[in-house]
Amino acid sequence: MAAHGTRHRSGGRPTLEEVAARAGVGRGTVSRVINGSPRVSEATRAAVEEAVAELGYVPNTAARALAANRTDAIALVVPEPETRFFTEPYFSDVLRGVGAELADTEMQLILTFAGSDRERRRLAQYLAAHRVDGVLLVSVHADDPLPDLLGQLEIPAVVSGRRSAAETLPSVDSDNYVGARSAVEHLLSRGRTAIAHIAGRLDVFGAQRRVDGYRDALVDSGRPVDERLIVEGHFSEEGGRAAMSELLAARPDLDAVFAASDVMAAGARQALREAGRRIPDDVALVGFDDSAIARHMDPPLTSVRQPMEEMGRAMTDLLLTEIADRRPAVSRGLDCPQLVLPTELVVRESS
Repeated sequence: MAAHGTRHRSGGRPTLEEVAARAGVGRGTVSRVINGSPRVSEATRAAVEEAVAELGYVPNTAARALAANRTDAIALVVPEPETRFFTEPYFSDVLRGVGAELADTEMQLILTFAGSDRERRRLAQYLAAHRVDGVLLVSVHADDPLPDLLGQLEIPAVVSGRRSAAETLPSVDSDNYVGARSAVEHLLSRGRTAIAHIAGRLDVFGAQRRVDGYRDALVDSGRPVDERLIVEGHFSEEGGRAAMSELLAARPDLDAVFAASDVMAAGARQALREAGRRIPDDVALVGFDDSAIARHMDPPLTSVRQPMEEMGRAMTDLLLTEIADRRPAVSRGLDCPQLVLPTELVVRESS
């Protein structure tokens, strides 16, 4: 059908990438059209089908090729203890997005925890046996060996939250820096002068970026950064409570707190109440995530909204594209996509 020079340049079988380029869409979109997913607009489907016809790309052949040496399973790996997964809404919201994106595929999702050395070793053996087609990594710490292992095994992988500014794997993150800045700028606009920050684990790049946003918002407003007002809360409720007690002891005059997660903000609220401080009259409080916790707190919590479900969808879309291309982008010498999704401050009664 396409004997007039629109075929694959090398004379071989046209690639998924060439169909995508011809249709003006992403590789993952072509894959969804070929696999009959209903999550594609009619205009997009028509454009892909036209490109398929022009290039002589045969969907059935492609589908068989994609199925070769496949397990039709992907793993969602959480390098944290199970307790954190079930107590922090971030994880369940990301998982919901992953599930929604996989709903129209044949892929099975395997959830696995790797919070201890023993669990990591067991997972490494499982992955080395190539029992999954790809891996979604959520909440990765800077020193975690799993991403490098996946690279060595040439297993397609996508991380939620970069390990550093020089991330080598495809990643999806929220704009932690801008989100934190907006939280502190909001507190400053409310006339608060001694603003504390309860940080997450600082071996997590996203937590570091939230600290950067906090610092820069203060400096740009002409205020000094008091190191006594920054305490690590480890992304847990108990950590937030302990951090708040420490902050009150160091600076009893503080009048606002920005916590790097809603869970830590909930812990901070307990400590403030125990100390007889009213929210927001004495101390304004802002969280990060805009989870169900924020809406159900008393008073309702001002929080930075992360598009967590959308992050789960985007991660999965990137991973399915990597799997369709048969090899990770990094092993093909391609730049890895680093998606940063916008955040939004949702103002409620706590501030």
